[in-house]
Amino acid sequence: MGQRSPVCGAGNLPSAVTSFVGRQREIREIRALLATARLVTLTGVGGVGKTRLATEVAAASGRSFPDGACLVDLAAVDEPQRVARAVVTSFGMPDLSHRTAEQQIVERLADRQVLVVLDNCEHLLDACRLLCHHLLRACAGLRILTTSREILGEAGEHVYPVSPLSMPASESVTPVAVADFDAPMLLMERARAVRPDFTVTERNAGTVVRVCERLDGIPLAIELAASRLRSLPLQAILDRLEDRFALLTGGARAALPRQRTLRALIDWSYELCSPAEQLLWERLSVFVGGFTLHAAEDVCTGPDLPRAQVLDLIDHLVAQSVVVLVPAEDQTRYRLLETIREYGWQRVTERGAGSALRDRHRDYYLAFAERIAGQWNGPGQEIGLALLRAERGNLGGALEWATSSPASSREALFLVTALRYHWCADGFLGSGRRWIDRTLRIADDSDAARISALWVAGWVMVLQGDLDAAEAALDECAALAAAAGNHRALGWASSLRATAAGFRGDLAAAVTGFERVVESFSEDDELVRMTLFQLAVAYTHGRNPRACTTARRAIELADRRGEQWTKSYAVWALGYDQLVRGDYDQAMASAHAALEIQREFNDHVGTALMIELLAWTAAARGEHRHAARLLGAIHTMWRRIGTSLAAFGPLMPEQHAACEGIVTDALPEAMVRAERARGEGLDHDQAIAYALDRSVGAPQPATAQAGVLTARERQVAELLAQGLSNRQIAERLVVSPRTVDRHVENILCKLGFSSRAQVAAWTARPR
Repeated sequence: MGQRSPVCGAGNLPSAVTSFVGRQREIREIRALLATARLVTLTGVGGVGKTRLATEVAAASGRSFPDGACLVDLAAVDEPQRVARAVVTSFGMPDLSHRTAEQQIVERLADRQVLVVLDNCEHLLDACRLLCHHLLRACAGLRILTTSREILGEAGEHVYPVSPLSMPASESVTPVAVADFDAPMLLMERARAVRPDFTVTERNAGTVVRVCERLDGIPLAIELAASRLRSLPLQAILDRLEDRFALLTGGARAALPRQRTLRALIDWSYELCSPAEQLLWERLSVFVGGFTLHAAEDVCTGPDLPRAQVLDLIDHLVAQSVVVLVPAEDQTRYRLLETIREYGWQRVTERGAGSALRDRHRDYYLAFAERIAGQWNGPGQEIGLALLRAERGNLGGALEWATSSPASSREALFLVTALRYHWCADGFLGSGRRWIDRTLRIADDSDAARISALWVAGWVMVLQGDLDAAEAALDECAALAAAAGNHRALGWASSLRATAAGFRGDLAAAVTGFERVVESFSEDDELVRMTLFQLAVAYTHGRNPRACTTARRAIELADRRGEQWTKSYAVWALGYDQLVRGDYDQAMASAHAALEIQREFNDHVGTALMIELLAWTAAARGEHRHAARLLGAIHTMWRRIGTSLAAFGPLMPEQHAACEGIVTDALPEAMVRAERARGEGLDHDQAIAYALDRSVGAPQPATAQAGVLTARERQVAELLAQGLSNRQIAERLVVSPRTVDRHVENILCKLGFSSRAQVAAWTARPR
């Protein structure tokens, strides 16, 4: 438990789809260079393999960097000011804070030994140089490996030119000799993917080498050419290359620069595609960071490209190494290599079709986001949020286009509103704030779509602790909503104003505001559930006995819809009330159940609040070492989030301080420090695992055991999860307490658990 987690969690280096051929000498040399140099730049022409080489170096350097290696792909970053934010995102850090991205990076890396790979820097040279300058001076254990077609120009930068793959001299062309060189081996390896019987023989060894020579040993060019062996013999490929390059150079074989070699080969690959394949290639270049089949079918089709053809066309482009299949657990995704994507977009702009294509891309992702928002009030919330996370690049591209002109500001307003759960429930408050601010600046003050965007802005600002800005946005929202007769927007503004009042410590105003909202809307409305759990917390702060029934009402409404996210907060609110009332066992069970639900989400704030409750309850129960370790984990979590418990009002920190006091009084100072240090070393997932009494890496109790419980036992388990005692369950089911005791014993035995808290957590897990 004392070992620190890697900077990027389990690591974000991409899984290789194809084998890595050669470059072993280069890997050794770059690793040796990184042992002494803190900034190394791999330079070379496009397609020479800089990204793949950097990735392989990072993967091979695990022992040198105990805190891990992290890849930051800058290909889709189009503005210098977003470079640091791209690093934060690649680290998997919650995007919630008011602090600058640079400050967050320095805090994460300050005492770490880590390798950061900044990939595709050439279009952002000044921004990358300035970021490297700042980080290397602030983070002593940091090494940075960059890839770029140009050097950064930073002091202390060591440049490693990435050469084309090695080739034998013409006079030593034999199958044995060829096997010692990377370029022909790559051609052979990729050729076997499309023609398994392909081998290098005495007869074709010379042709293999000449093909590699004509392609200057550039890996991307060799892979594109090898894909053509599906339909052309090797000699025919060589003949076509000779003809094309003779046209480009006027017959002077040595006159073609390597960059033009790659361009010529991409031109050739493009011309060998059918007209429909060419058109799809071009249109796929609008996607940022990859795409799904469904997205391609919606965005890229039209009268000239029928939807029914897209799957076959993508399959053909994959076979030709134009489109890359991206391994994914949940759905198949594709992407274009950046060189291929740049080529496709250049073709789009030459046709004058860029604006129309970006409009279609924007409209698709607006509909995508609105569909997920529309399905929020029920099961599958965590799936919807995962889909949004997978499309962050495209959502950013759509927002970039929508906010580029006041003419599309209405679409921008709709999009930032539709993404409200992505911002507020999935750890992207910082991104949400930036896009909302940008959208509201360009949008017409009289646009009705502005009303909803303003309460979403207020929600984001409240969660960030920027209460003055939140209240200004909510005041504007309320005024516009009242004038327009938008009752629901008024409800959201009122609820969020009450939240802000509670965070300021004005408990009376918070309770009054929440109560009015609950009275004004249908119980089936998500706004009521959002408001009810906050009202329960406010009641608990004020020692109002209605807190418990209010929290249970919120839980019941969530269960009625099969909704999980607000349920987790309602169960947490119930646990908080149980703690304050001194029912520590039930508080622990409720906190476990709430956190068990939260682990399916990416809500770092919610997770921290629930682990806080677990720590307070553990201390109250006399589990002091456990509480101390949880306090350490919480300290790290709040630091990573970029806020503190104080942002949620003055009363919560009092509970935290009381917990710290109990632990400090009960344990020797050295033990407190040791336990807190262990907790501080846990990453987000490890902290949840520990908090739920699950040792990291240990086998978990089977969750597929629901079938072994009888219907009555499952009913009892559900009531346990709601925090009811055995006597209360007996009253609810109209049975004797002894019968309930027996049911509880059977449940524990069948599930292999030892506590009611484990049953509650098991019950909360979606099945």
